[in-house]
Amino acid sequence: MPQSAENILDHAPLFREPEYRQMLAEKKTNFECPHPGQVVADQSDFTKTWEYREKNLGREALVVNPAKACQPLGAVFAAAGFEQTMSFVHGSQGCVAYYRSHLSRHFKEPSSAVSSSMTEDAAVFGGLKNMIDGLANTYKLYDPKMIAVSTTCMAEVIGDDLRSFIENAKNDGSVPTDFDVPFAHTPAFVGSHVDGYDSMIKGILENFWTGSERKEVAQAINIIPGFDGFCVGNNREVKRLLDMMGVFYTFIQDASDQFDTPSDGMYRMYDGGTKIEDVKAALNAETTLSLQHYNTRKTLEYCKEVGQATASFHYPLGVQATDELLMKVSEISGKEIPPTIGLERGRLVDAMADSQAWLHGKKYAIYGDPDFVYAVARFVMETGGEPTHCLATNGTSAWETEMKALLASSPFGKDSQVWAGKDLWALRSLLFTEPVDLMIGNSYGKYLERDTGTPLIRLTFPIFDRHHHHRFPLMGYQGGLRVLTTILDKIFDKLDRETSEPGVTDYSYDLTR
Repeated sequence: MPQSAENILDHAPLFREPEYRQMLAEKKTNFECPHPGQVVADQSDFTKTWEYREKNLGREALVVNPAKACQPLGAVFAAAGFEQTMSFVHGSQGCVAYYRSHLSRHFKEPSSAVSSSMTEDAAVFGGLKNMIDGLANTYKLYDPKMIAVSTTCMAEVIGDDLRSFIENAKNDGSVPTDFDVPFAHTPAFVGSHVDGYDSMIKGILENFWTGSERKEVAQAINIIPGFDGFCVGNNREVKRLLDMMGVFYTFIQDASDQFDTPSDGMYRMYDGGTKIEDVKAALNAETTLSLQHYNTRKTLEYCKEVGQATASFHYPLGVQATDELLMKVSEISGKEIPPTIGLERGRLVDAMADSQAWLHGKKYAIYGDPDFVYAVARFVMETGGEPTHCLATNGTSAWETEMKALLASSPFGKDSQVWAGKDLWALRSLLFTEPVDLMIGNSYGKYLERDTGTPLIRLTFPIFDRHHHHRFPLMGYQGGLRVLTTILDKIFDKLDRETSEPGVTDYSYDLTR
């Protein structure tokens, strides 16, 4: 055997050993009924053509590798941002295992959530008994201050009513009648994780604000960050800027500590999060700001209904986007932007100018959530880059219109294309027919990188195959500097690989770039 107790191999080199190569080859021959190699090669070549691109982009009844997740994932993430809150998903255990593993693999942290363990009988007779037992067990075992309930496909298809189920569970004694159990219906077969996030935040605010009298506190601001795989770095960076300005604010849904717990000998099922008393008091804020518009549309409408002013942004990354956020905060709070923040802005502008020769004219394919794609496209245009393909599987027609207006505002966006509702298999066709220099997205783009040779920069959720990126900010001027450095590193790494042979590709022993 290729390994023993004295020679233990990781799975990557292990499966390259002759024994495994032979085993896999025999499986392919004996069980896959493979087509001849030339047929496969011909079909592969066809998928790289303009003719196939038109067929691919014309798909309506099939989705291949969508750049989105389902609603309950967003709801579970939303619940993690509140003090001592357990996420309770009304559905099967397998669904919840997916949400937990998705978050854990990205953040490299435990992700706590429970389910009502619905099975076939619950699908036929309804899940009320599961809800009653599940809430009772959750309350007794995990000592939460709040249980946030969402749903999966199964519960939605059979029409389980969360409001009545929770009331029945309270009447049955599962939890005290005054215990907070906010809920949101999050059908996984429509929308995406950003809609689930939005619905859960709205459900939590409704739970605490409904029936309460609002007493406005002038210049007080609520900040809702949106679904963000970089919340650990971003939330802390935004709070740092607000603290430097001396602003009175409440961060609604802050998962930065929950997904960045220390190793100090003590396990924390709950850590950090917005305090429940602060959520109640947030009703009195003058204004609620969303850092991601398309993550919080329902929530902002509700905030308007209770009498708050609202404003939203598109993932404030880069110079102009951060300018707009800070100027809006200054306008509401009456606080001046201090010179120290101005210095940070100037340093980012200086860094962009220093590297302009390497960035100008670079073409990008950008995919991810709508606000993220908008933000990155805007930033690369600030650097002189061209966002050739902008794709959001969960992008709406409103997002598409807004994106086109953004791209039209800059000469660097005049040849760019916006793809709302398209998936990563469609992006593959775009990359073969209209190649770009760089691709920005998440870990799922690595297969496109293999196919097309387009270098991938990982800047959004989920990132499974790299560690700790989420601990550093993308938002603000400091975040912009990190994004700038990340892009440049990818450019220079590629250049080094292409100029590695002295006298052939490297004529001057390049050390300086």
